[in-house]
Amino acid sequence: MFKPYPLFIGLRYAGAKRRSQLVSFISLVSMAGMAVGVALLILVLSVMNGFDREMRTRILGLVPHINVIAYGQPANAEQDWQHIREKVLHHPDVKAVAPFAQLNAMLLKGNKVEGVLIYGIDPQQEKHVSIISDYVSAEALSGLESNDANSRQILLGSALATRLGVKPGGVLNVMVPQENTQGRIAPRFMQLVVADIFDTGTELDQSVALIAINTALSLMPPEQRRQGMRITVKDTFEAPRVAWELAQNIPYGYTTRDWTRTHGNLYSAIQLSKQLVGLMLLTIIAVAAFNVVSALVMVVTDKRGDIAILRTAGASPSGIMAVFMVQGTVIALIGTAVGTVLGVVLSLTITDIVAAMESLFHIQFLNSDVYPVDYLPSDLRLPDVLMICATAFIMSLLATIYPAWRASRVLPAEALRYE
Repeated sequence: MFKPYPLFIGLRYAGAKRRSQLVSFISLVSMAGMAVGVALLILVLSVMNGFDREMRTRILGLVPHINVIAYGQPANAEQDWQHIREKVLHHPDVKAVAPFAQLNAMLLKGNKVEGVLIYGIDPQQEKHVSIISDYVSAEALSGLESNDANSRQILLGSALATRLGVKPGGVLNVMVPQENTQGRIAPRFMQLVVADIFDTGTELDQSVALIAINTALSLMPPEQRRQGMRITVKDTFEAPRVAWELAQNIPYGYTTRDWTRTHGNLYSAIQLSKQLVGLMLLTIIAVAAFNVVSALVMVVTDKRGDIAILRTAGASPSGIMAVFMVQGTVIALIGTAVGTVLGVVLSLTITDIVAAMESLFHIQFLNSDVYPVDYLPSDLRLPDVLMICATAFIMSLLATIYPAWRASRVLPAEALRYE
């Protein structure tokens, strides 16, 4: 015999039919439980990684990594901004800079009214700090710079445009609340043409609109202007440090704010959910490992006569223990392998499966007014798959120790007395 007898016998026990149907059933349940636990953990972590990826590439690709903002109109605004821009670009971690203005407004179309956060941008410089050009045509983006007061244009998010019932080429009114010199509300109105509608698939489609920076500044009185520059950094997660360093070098009266203050809670929630869901699903694998214990205990009971014969033939207790550890390992390997294949396939297809179900049943599982994105993303990562497989295998291997030890303690005389 070329194979060591524990490996040979363990493999035979793993593939042989047993006298007890209950033992066979529990073994299959153990394999199935391991496969389901591994598959679900791979799938859920891939989905959470997908949300993490969309957060970093889409949402953080559209919102500023860092804002430098001045409230009101400084006395030497143009000179100040140029001076600040030079200081910012001198920082080694800064990738690009572009000016912007920000205001809260109301959009009116017939009897429909929607609150909106409007960003005034410079279309030429915005391309360097945002991925908005991926979602609107170049003509629509450059058209924001029109100097014709009767054809000033606006870019709307898709969800916002749907609620207002407007399409590209449509006309709507923007209202900006203001106070006059007597302290009374005197809103300012302006008519805008919808140049294009962007659909990023994120929560930004619900409440964000873009206009030219000159148009935005004309809607605000000088003392209420929120003008600044948006900064893109090379490493998104270094934005808090870079913002603090920039704050030490800009003039008094200008503030810096990084993305963790505006969207940090969302990113933290995604990371926390990933950790909590991962821990909960690990319990499924733990239960499957416990089922391996139950299955092997029953196998040991079923094979007491075989164990006694092996012992009388000269098998050592450690050899008997190795036989049942091999059998438990085979159960774990099959369950883990099946679960890995199933989890990988589901992770690669879950986005299309959910989209097909939404189309078939005419329902929306994810809506960007509740979730960060309006579809189910997935990002399968090899380190996660390897970590899950290793964890499942190690837990199952540890689970085989006690039943195998029980088998090694079987006394041949006691086991053969009633055979």
